[in-house]
Amino acid sequence: LFYHILFFKSTMLFSRLTSSSLTRCFSSKAKPPSASAEETSSAAGGLVAAVATTFGTYMAADFLSNFIQHPTQKMDYGFVNAYVGREVDQPFWGTRTEHIVGVAGCLAVTDHISQHYFAKSLGRPLCFGKSPGAFVAHTFLFIFSGVAIYCAADAALNPAHKGRRMEEIKSNLYSTYIGTNTAWFEPYVPIALAKVAGPAVANTWFGSALLPATLAYSTVKGVGWYDWGNSGLNDHEMKMNGLTK
Repeated sequence: LFYHILFFKSTMLFSRLTSSSLTRCFSSKAKPPSASAEETSSAAGGLVAAVATTFGTYMAADFLSNFIQHPTQKMDYGFVNAYVGREVDQPFWGTRTEHIVGVAGCLAVTDHISQHYFAKSLGRPLCFGKSPGAFVAHTFLFIFSGVAIYCAADAALNPAHKGRRMEEIKSNLYSTYIGTNTAWFEPYVPIALAKVAGPAVANTWFGSALLPATLAYSTVKGVGWYDWGNSGLNDHEMKMNGLTK
């Protein structure tokens, strides 16, 4: 019930914040030198809001992808477990909550940075309808770089990796590369959804942002780390699900 309430509130918030289209165009226009301080401040505020919205969307997508990958398994959400009647082992490190927050934060930043530089190179807003090749390249680059940054941070900061941090990052970077190669389909999801459910559904936050991201999370994690069913579970998840290694 807690997760259902959390997801409902998140959906209402991000549907109000996000306005998308099937073409998924992104603008990256610099302010002219004569721009006032007020205009510059407004642009900065808009960027912060956009990154925050993307961050929230990716957190929701990561959470929902767990139901695709592990439909019958209990997940370890660290300190959040206490609110849903599950035992808490580690409060944050090595849990699904660490992954949800950490990966979403890195991807939100790399997504917008990549959009900016692709738009600057093309001389126009990055748009899947006008530049499908560039958009697919953007998708691969921002996902790979974002997940790689998260893996590096986790390897460096997670106490559980002490004494084998280099081995951890090498292994996860390879998995990142494998998994990222499966996300090429993400820009095509709204187009396919429009054919099935109509443009009205495909143009919503769910159809143009949440659904594509959720499916991409599922394949990147599932294929890259073989994170399906009873595979890819941490020790506490194995215990909660009555499994042994």
